[in-house]
Amino acid sequence: MNCELYDMIFRRKSFHLFRDLGDQRISEKELEEIKQIWQQLDPLYPDIKTAIRIVSAEETTCKRGEEYCILLYSEKKENCLQNIGYLGEQLDLYLVSHDIATLWFGIGKTEEKQFDGLDFIIMIAIAKVSGEKKFRKDIFKSKRKPVEEIWEGEYIEGVTDIVRFAPSACNTQPWLVRNHEKLEVFRYKKDGKRGIMPADMVRYYNRIDIGIFLCFLELCLMHNGIGFERELFADGGSGETTVLNAVYKKTP
Repeated sequence: MNCELYDMIFRRKSFHLFRDLGDQRISEKELEEIKQIWQQLDPLYPDIKTAIRIVSAEETTCKRGEEYCILLYSEKKENCLQNIGYLGEQLDLYLVSHDIATLWFGIGKTEEKQFDGLDFIIMIAIAKVSGEKKFRKDIFKSKRKPVEEIWEGEYIEGVTDIVRFAPSACNTQPWLVRNHEKLEVFRYKKDGKRGIMPADMVRYYNRIDIGIFLCFLELCLMHNGIGFERELFADGGSGETTVLNAVYKKTP
């Protein structure tokens, strides 16, 4: 993964409305670069085929003032949702580095439910930003769960305090890390906590969220010079409170 994306963690924010962003627009060159960069991102699962399409705002149900929506497609395979989250968050941070505002729009729909033999998973709405002032200035003012709710065991400076700012559907933050000689990452579901999300879709979006979280976690580990070996586990979307998704063993 491109460790330079780390700095964008502190700059990105979810643009729930794309307003007063300036006069610039995303160019055709930038659109082509987005398509090209997708092919260069590091997946969690290299054997899962993915693709993106970039469409005008009018071609989706997302009506937040965006210029375009990036539609993310995937083979329907085990852990394909985590894989899309992991890839999509790398793309999210790349876009922020190019002054493009983003929003993971989970409830968005498109008539193009299949592309190149792959199934539509989720979309990211985007628009160009003129200047710096619209991006986040102080990440620590963001509303997130306190560290003690998402992390058990010894804290890791520069990791524990940063990973909790990963975006998630309806800000559910459905993750739990246990640090006992190794980092165990769980999809965590607290009863009754789902925001406006339809109940039957909570586990769908939360598996995407876990992929996003793993992207943040790995960027933080790399930035702090912490080597690791990663082991991934199948998560079929059960309703258990905690579901193991990944284990990270620290290496010298």
